Amino acid sequence: MASSHRSSPPVPQSKSSDAFFKKEPDSAKRFRPVQSLPDVCPKEPTGDPNSLCDSPSLVADQHRWTIYHSKVNLPAALNDPRLAKRESDFFTKTWGLDFVDTEVVPSLYLPQISKDHFTAYQLDIVQREKIHEKCKTVCPPKDTFDRTLLHTHDKSRTDLEQVPKIFMKPDFALEDPSTFNMVLPWSHFNTAGGKGSRDAASSKLLQEKLSHYLDIVEVNIAHQISLRSEAFFHAMTSQHELQDYLRKTSLAVKMLRDKIGQIDKVMCEGSLKVLRLSLTKVNCIKVYNKLKLMAAVHQTQPTVQLLLSTSEFVGALDLIATTQEVLQQELQGIHSFRHLGSQLCELEKLIDKMMVAEFSTYARSDLNRPLEDECQILEEDRLVSLVFGLLKQRKLNFFEIYGDEIIITAKNIIKQCVINTVSEIEEIDTDVVVKLADQMRMMNFPQWFDLLKNIFSNFILFLKRIKATLNVIRSVVLLVLDKNQRSKEPGEAPVQKNAPRESAVDTEVAYLTHEGMFISDAFSGRDLPPAAADSASPRNVCPDSEPSSSDSVSEPECATDSSSSKEQTSSGTAPAGIETMIGEDMKLSELELVRLANNIQELLYSASDICHDRSVKFLMARAKDGFLEKLNSTEFVALSRLMETFILDTEQICGRKSMSLRGALQSQANKFVNRFHEERKTKLSLLLDNERWKQADVPAEFQDLVDSISDGKIALPEKKTGAPEERKPMDFLIVDGQKYAVVGTVLLLIRIILEYCQCVDNIPSIATDMLTRLSDLLKYFNSRSCQLVLGAGALQVVGLKTITTKNLALSSRCLQLIVHYIPVIRAHFESRLQPKQFSMLRHFDHITKDYHDHIAEISAKLVAIMDSLFDKLLSKYEVKAPVPSTCFRNICKQMAKMHEAIYELLPEEQTQMLFLRINASYKLHLKRQLAHLNVVNDGGPQHGLVTADVAFYTGNLQALKGLQTLDLNMAEIWEQKR
Repeated sequence: MASSHRSSPPVPQSKSSDAFFKKEPDSAKRFRPVQSLPDVCPKEPTGDPNSLCDSPSLVADQHRWTIYHSKVNLPAALNDPRLAKRESDFFTKTWGLDFVDTEVVPSLYLPQISKDHFTAYQLDIVQREKIHEKCKTVCPPKDTFDRTLLHTHDKSRTDLEQVPKIFMKPDFALEDPSTFNMVLPWSHFNTAGGKGSRDAASSKLLQEKLSHYLDIVEVNIAHQISLRSEAFFHAMTSQHELQDYLRKTSLAVKMLRDKIGQIDKVMCEGSLKVLRLSLTKVNCIKVYNKLKLMAAVHQTQPTVQLLLSTSEFVGALDLIATTQEVLQQELQGIHSFRHLGSQLCELEKLIDKMMVAEFSTYARSDLNRPLEDECQILEEDRLVSLVFGLLKQRKLNFFEIYGDEIIITAKNIIKQCVINTVSEIEEIDTDVVVKLADQMRMMNFPQWFDLLKNIFSNFILFLKRIKATLNVIRSVVLLVLDKNQRSKEPGEAPVQKNAPRESAVDTEVAYLTHEGMFISDAFSGRDLPPAAADSASPRNVCPDSEPSSSDSVSEPECATDSSSSKEQTSSGTAPAGIETMIGEDMKLSELELVRLANNIQELLYSASDICHDRSVKFLMARAKDGFLEKLNSTEFVALSRLMETFILDTEQICGRKSMSLRGALQSQANKFVNRFHEERKTKLSLLLDNERWKQADVPAEFQDLVDSISDGKIALPEKKTGAPEERKPMDFLIVDGQKYAVVGTVLLLIRIILEYCQCVDNIPSIATDMLTRLSDLLKYFNSRSCQLVLGAGALQVVGLKTITTKNLALSSRCLQLIVHYIPVIRAHFESRLQPKQFSMLRHFDHITKDYHDHIAEISAKLVAIMDSLFDKLLSKYEVKAPVPSTCFRNICKQMAKMHEAIYELLPEEQTQMLFLRINASYKLHLKRQLAHLNVVNDGGPQHGLVTADVAFYTGNLQALKGLQTLDLNMAEIWEQKR
């Protein structure tokens, strides 16, 4: 270790003559034949290649490379340059006899390298190589020692190798039995028997061996000590010098400390004491403030209990929130308050349950109070306070409680109305009939109708009350939303930065403690500016006042009128009490507030649906025995109008349509339409089956009915209350100046048609069903009348002897009357249908076509009757005297009878058209008979007889009323000459 002292002296040298350290020996003495530092820097060149140690060194050899560190791999063994040729059997011993040497083909992808490729590299490193060679001559390598020294070193190592390795182990201990047995194998020594002399020799041999090992080790130790003697003595000398230096240094340090102590006592102690006392004063003030704050916090629970006793939930929650904040910031780690935080959390949970229960009680009280109460909102301040508290605690499902109470109250409203109505009806014995539903079914229609009207009126008041309450709740939610939106506006950003300071007095809750002090004063009074402290000072003036919250809604100025809630929400202004409730701790997002406002609006819609659903159940309970289906038209129309009025009123209140009651009304209307139609269809069927198809007198009321239609009004005339005026019935029905001879069934059919039209006016929702049913009724009348008249069904049904031409003409005229009114009926329905329903009007077009076809068939039937008569009479006609012949006399007689039967029934134009067709048939048969008799218009005697008969027929036919101007064109009876 002498070299380390030489390279970096451990202590500074003294300049005095009596220095502690000796001077360094000169360089000639420092380089000795023996190397002294193999363990410190074994590779450091010393300049003497013969100065290496002859014997091995444990310190040096552990870092020096020896032959034992060599590792030979397969390529090194195979590429041994000392071998002229590689052993051929090296691979065949392992891989088999099939292994043979193969010539490696040069790769086509590798270039051929020559010495020219290294020319540039050699030029670059020439200079460096010269420098390297020069350094090698100046500092020869340490490993260039001769073989004599190596031989000596190997000999020493060989001697040490004679010592067993167990003595060289670092954990060598003779206390270990296994080690002891290995060093001294006592199992070889056995004193029993005759082997004592041999055991003694063995022990002596073992002793000599151990002595030999000891000698080897001592020799090596002595050799190593001799090699390091100079370093050892130098270290001992340095140790003595170091001790003297440390003694001197200790005396100097003691003297310096004495001087520093005197300076500290004179110059620093007083000033430091002042600073220490000042710091102590600051700490005492902090402790005092902490104690004041702790005293205020200690009164939190009694104050919360006092607030809860007056239902000041918002104030209690704000106080708890403020206390929690103080505990987490100012009083964090106070051992006496370690349980207060959890207690306040439990108290907050209790307040949550109390608020929910209080809101449930409020909802029950608000909805179950008498509907006659004019006050729309019950205790509005209490409601606003509850809503703010629930919003503060994120109890956003409180509206569901109100919804459940709405359902219960709606049931109770109907039940109470039924009980009140039943108690007023003496005919219902409540002791015999116990169930309310059975009692309700015993009412007649007027009683039940009044009950339904009462229920509807109560539901309207009920919905108005719900709307007013929900408007207040929704206005509170929108107020909070508006405050959140305004707080995010860029213009108010600077104001928000100072909000924590300002809210210490304005928005934090401050309540009295036992000392008459507020928590906010104890918490932030020391940090407030003078203005804020002055504003907070009035609080301490009245310690005997009743505890109250600055944001309590029980003060008169905090009351919010329901009628002005929307204006406050839209304008963003509200009374001061409500504004202070919306603190920074309203941790509600805009999305949550918007969703809550929408849910409250949906609750109003749900209330309307609930009222409608309960009304539907009430209707269905009464309709179980078919009561509603048995109503007449007037009663059902009154019921329909009442329900439509209620539906429109609820839509006006809630702003949305409810389809349940409308659907029930539509269902009952469909049943009514079916019954209405079946009754009238059955009535029409009975009338047709009893109709004898004779012209009936037209009563005055039917003429008035037709006249009202002519004025453009399709409605049944009102019955006159005065004495009935006696008016004689008329023979014909006058419609737009035309006379219609009708049967009694058609008169009643017109009235039935008007009933259909009037029913559509009274119940617009059944217009399409009524149109379909009326179309069916008109089709039924057409088909059934065709069966009875044209099909001669009346012969069997009524017992007529025959179907006369008069019956046919009367039937045709009745059909014409219905056809006349079909466009009027179509226009009536068209004005009451939706545009998408106009396609249903095609039914009237089909009916009109069917009626015209029927009328044409009747006309064809009348012509066919005369056609068969002409065929029968003219087939026997002979051209001979006397003139006129009997045949022509009979024809004229039948034509006169036909005219007499239909002239009064059909209009003159139709009569003329009919006789023209009959005349055409007559000419056809006469022409055929003349051709058969070979009578031609040659001026002969037969031609003269025929001309006389034809002149007789023409004169008689044109003598009939209305046929004077009829063009008969009798020249067509003769064959044209070719």
